[in-house]
Amino acid sequence: MQAVTGVFVSQADAQRAVDALRSKGVPSDKITLLTAGSSDKQAESVPVDAAESPGMGKAIGAVVGGVGGFSGGSLLLAAILPGVGPVTAIGLLGASILAAAGATAGAAAGESLENSMAKGLPEDEIFVYEDALRKGRAVVVAIADDSEAAEPLRELMTSAGAESVDAAREQWWIGLRSSEREHYQASGSSPDQEKYYRLGFEAALHARTRCKEFDQVSAEMNSRLEEVQEQHPGADVSEPFLKGYQRGRDYYQRICEESKAA
Repeated sequence: MQAVTGVFVSQADAQRAVDALRSKGVPSDKITLLTAGSSDKQAESVPVDAAESPGMGKAIGAVVGGVGGFSGGSLLLAAILPGVGPVTAIGLLGASILAAAGATAGAAAGESLENSMAKGLPEDEIFVYEDALRKGRAVVVAIADDSEAAEPLRELMTSAGAESVDAAREQWWIGLRSSEREHYQASGSSPDQEKYYRLGFEAALHARTRCKEFDQVSAEMNSRLEEVQEQHPGADVSEPFLKGYQRGRDYYQRICEESKAA
């Protein structure tokens, strides 16, 4: 399984891409359209747990609604995500993405998470989807069987006006680069260590490990550091990677705190 993702400036372009994917025979349960904002008022009125007041609530998201019969019978889900607010997703694949991003899957979405299609979800890219949604863009994700099947889907999205997830990731980092450069250079790291600092920063945003206490993620952090060291033998990787990892945790915590205050 391989995910193919396109980031669109307008929801209309994203919907056209979804329609084109379906016309090429991609099953509806392997396509999702993510958009910022809710299709109704559910996301503003449903508390995330029994002790919470309605509204944004906790920074961890919660799936707050599922409606059948939308867009050809697809499941429509509304969720609240840190720093984004209400998000809607169409289809079972959307349920898997929302759950991986931190949303708590309700009864309408729970069974979809056992579907094998979820194996193709790139959890290390989900923070890029969230950043695009924060900027008011729409995200289309389709799951292909393999890299050969993925290529025509990627070309289709490009022809529909999509920006690739890699390009969106670069734009995200460009927005942070100046302030982060000042931070890691002030702490003694050299400019050529930026890539290792960034790898650490991004590793902290992995959907599986964020929002957890440090002792819960330290083993995975060390495992990722070892991978980077193997990929860059002889390079001074450890210090900038670990600095970046901590800054990434701080960055996401700020987003969570801003969500709570909203």
